[in-house]
Amino acid sequence: MTEPVEYDVVVVGAGPVGENVADRARAACLSTAVVESELVGGECSYWACMPSKALLRPAIARADARRTPGLSQSVQGPLDADAVLAHRDEYASHWKDDGQVAWLDSIGARLYRGQGRLHGPKKVVVDGPEGEHHVLTARHAVVVCTGSRAVLPDIPGLVGARAWTSREATSSSRVPGRLAVVGGGVVGTEMATAWQALGSQVTLLVRGGGLLPRMESFVGEHVAEALTEGGAQIRTNTSVKSVERSDGAGPVTLVLEDGERIEADEVLFATGRAPRTDDIGLETVGLEPGAWLPVDDSCRVEGSDWLYAVGDVNRRALLTHQGKYQARIAGAAIAARAQRVPLLETDRWGAHAATADRAAVPQVVFTDPEVAAVGLSLAEAEAAGHRVRAVDQDLSSVAGASLYGDGYRGRARMVVDLDREILLGVTFVGPGVGELLHSATVAVAGEVPVDRLWHAVPAYPTISEVWLRLLESYRG
Repeated sequence: MTEPVEYDVVVVGAGPVGENVADRARAACLSTAVVESELVGGECSYWACMPSKALLRPAIARADARRTPGLSQSVQGPLDADAVLAHRDEYASHWKDDGQVAWLDSIGARLYRGQGRLHGPKKVVVDGPEGEHHVLTARHAVVVCTGSRAVLPDIPGLVGARAWTSREATSSSRVPGRLAVVGGGVVGTEMATAWQALGSQVTLLVRGGGLLPRMESFVGEHVAEALTEGGAQIRTNTSVKSVERSDGAGPVTLVLEDGERIEADEVLFATGRAPRTDDIGLETVGLEPGAWLPVDDSCRVEGSDWLYAVGDVNRRALLTHQGKYQARIAGAAIAARAQRVPLLETDRWGAHAATADRAAVPQVVFTDPEVAAVGLSLAEAEAAGHRVRAVDQDLSSVAGASLYGDGYRGRARMVVDLDREILLGVTFVGPGVGELLHSATVAVAGEVPVDRLWHAVPAYPTISEVWLRLLESYRG
């Protein structure tokens, strides 16, 4: 074993979350090592946010154009799949991380490539790709930012069937003629939208009664309607019993619980996520390998004074932007504790504790129509014991929506806490609604009183005018 090398902070995982922790640590003049077993930039850069949105943007732009008079007749043909996939490859930097590595170097963080594992308190061992072995010791903090991975269900025949997960769905170099998608959540609906637009015949198999079940029920209804109109087949209350594929090649057959058989050229299982903590040495510090890591509001692992878990691994909110938010919090907390400064005095913005990932989590689902939501749904608010009222608005009645062309369909809902007269949640579904989300997030995170929101005047004619209509409906 080589001699230990000491740093103030050791970050395990160099995705967007780990990069942001390292950035905050270096800004506080703390020496920082970053360990990465794959590509610097992580899941988001190469297999999730960036490539998926590069696939989806042409689909959504074409859908918008087809609704626009004077333009619709010019965009009735198919997408240029080769051009879309080539553009996706550029967005994923052709699965090379040179630029991200250069950025880490520019901030003065030291990169160690290889599998990083805890080896007792404040110690990380790294086994490199060419047999290198490093022992890193942290003076102040070790930060686990290893993210999450796709979970495949335990059903006969799936092992060896070369089923797609989110990684294959965002990086495939060819368009399958027939694509079966198992799962009706965010990954399932986004990838169904993207590959259908590129020419796949999509069959969506959903175990529950509808799409996007964690959101307001009308959201899944709007998305299902659009997918169906585009040619997708959606089967709800349907479970896959087994998978058949000869030698991992050729068509794949899904056998359903009722015995029905569905054949496809590829199958995507979008059936959940698990933490990447099974092989990082948690057992050496008394934690369970493969488990989510519970943390406090500074993202420090409960029961520890040196171990932090930031991003997906703590299960507070499995979203890149929320992980980066946590990284800013954790970085400030680590710096404050290293310098023995009270946390409340470390950040002039007052961002000393991660709280927005509990009450005001924003999310956009880039389907057609788009979905944007923040905070609690009506059902969640009621289950939490709040006395609430839901106020709904048909987005097609807002003047700005008419600019999106004929046949605009959408809906907005705000959930109002009747005791405090603030918003607990807001949901939009419809073309272009993603850009409405930050105003909703400010209202929810800031607990802005409804009476004060009345004076935030939306510009005319924009879809933002829905805020005026929602507030008018609430006032009666």
